[in-house]
Amino acid sequence: MLPCSYFQFYYLPLVGNRESNMEFKLPANVDKKVPTIDAHTLVVIGANGAGKTSFGKEIVRQHPDEAIYISGLHGLFVNFRGSVDSLIDLKSFHRLIADRLLSSPLSDYERLILQLQQEEFEAAVNYKEAGKKEEHPPLPITKIDRIQVIWEHMFPHNRLVRKSGFFELASTSRDGQSYTAERMSDGEKAVFYFIGSVLCAPPEALLIIEEPELLLHNSIKNNLWDEIEAMRPDCTYIYLTHDIDFATSRTNSIRLWIRAFNADLQEWDYEIIEGNTSLPEELYIEILGNRKPILFIEGTDANSLDNRLYPLIFPEYLVKPMGGCQKVIETTKAFTQLKDFHTLDSKGIVDRDRRTPGEIAYLREQNIFVPDVAEVENLLMLEPIIRTVARRMLKDPDLVFQEVKESVIELFTKELEAQIILHAKHWVRKKLETIVDRKITTVEQLNEHVQNIRENIHVNEIYHKIKTDFEQYASSGDYKSILRVYNQKGMLPQSRLCGLCGLRNKETYFDFILSILKEKSNDATVIREAIRKSLDII
Repeated sequence: MLPCSYFQFYYLPLVGNRESNMEFKLPANVDKKVPTIDAHTLVVIGANGAGKTSFGKEIVRQHPDEAIYISGLHGLFVNFRGSVDSLIDLKSFHRLIADRLLSSPLSDYERLILQLQQEEFEAAVNYKEAGKKEEHPPLPITKIDRIQVIWEHMFPHNRLVRKSGFFELASTSRDGQSYTAERMSDGEKAVFYFIGSVLCAPPEALLIIEEPELLLHNSIKNNLWDEIEAMRPDCTYIYLTHDIDFATSRTNSIRLWIRAFNADLQEWDYEIIEGNTSLPEELYIEILGNRKPILFIEGTDANSLDNRLYPLIFPEYLVKPMGGCQKVIETTKAFTQLKDFHTLDSKGIVDRDRRTPGEIAYLREQNIFVPDVAEVENLLMLEPIIRTVARRMLKDPDLVFQEVKESVIELFTKELEAQIILHAKHWVRKKLETIVDRKITTVEQLNEHVQNIRENIHVNEIYHKIKTDFEQYASSGDYKSILRVYNQKGMLPQSRLCGLCGLRNKETYFDFILSILKEKSNDATVIREAIRKSLDII
């Protein structure tokens, strides 16, 4: 088994620690244009025979220095025709390994194992030599170590055992029998091959992955690629798939739908479908092919906090950004009305935006949820989240939270009157919307109705009610209630939260929370449950 003290290091990215986008050319379309795209993840989806494989091969041809083609189907079996896309650089092998490769045809999977064993051998030799110079040299972490961690997460009842010159697969049960890597199931081999192929790719590679769901059970395919992408954030991923569920699981990706391929003209009929703010027929088809319930959220920008955060908070949902809050409301209502047709549960999330209790209750009846904080950024200032981040950064959680709380109360107190007016204006506006009589047919009726509006809207009463509540929040130090009503984009940096936690700025703080949410840890559970509790979504 792997040393527990080293476990956290196996999840450090192999190269860099931030996602990087790459600008690359797409194959020619039916208009004879060669578009350029800037993306970290591109999902190419289409039916069998639509030309996805040819599409991927053309990208390799256009980018020979950066592109690597990874195919689970061809990687597990010997390709007697030879392959120019092999991940293995034979020049780096010792003569013995090279002779073995040339003596008999090997699959890319077998070549991968040889390369990994070569690295393992060299690491062992270097470790032995280092031991002659120092008493306790650092234990080397090889690619096999990293593969083993992810592989055993995918197959929790099995474990990989390394012996001289080969791998064995063993059951975790006490009396389980082990067997060599050659006797692994095709699914077990595919997981090993996918992880190893990506780890062996050079820095900032353009990875074209054919059928990433191949031979994988539905319960592991999405998690597997989540963990692989986290291990190599420097690479750009192009997935070729006909699996709609997998395509929709790649959050923050650009999706490209291939309709057809003209082999004679080497042209593809395709369309980029990411970023739609409405519900075209293609989107219905995409969603109806998904088995998850649907969660509609605000925003269209793939880098927006909503779009980065909610898929990690609600992994059991297909999260779809729809643009503004009104579009979320309309779409959620429409899907609820069509439930007899598509049988899918749907929910929506919209920002609080100074909504009244009556508005929030009405939206909830429509399956549209409102967080118990004024803005989405305020979710990341919830007490359990601040304490978790502070502890992870080796700071005193009690001290950090107390200082942040005092700063937020001070900021809120300084802006008290402005915040009261903002809320009062919204409440008056909603009152106007509800009391205007739309049945008025004459100017006389309209004039009389307007005269009566002043009598029906008690501005001073609304103002003093909000003022009393807000002053009570400030005087009593009611941090939770202040987060619920305080609309201030600069609150997080002005509270000094980032500096207190030892983080550079707001974006670094966000990224750190998102990285925790990608873990399978108690800290991720604490953050996830705090945000779900704020939204009260079961």
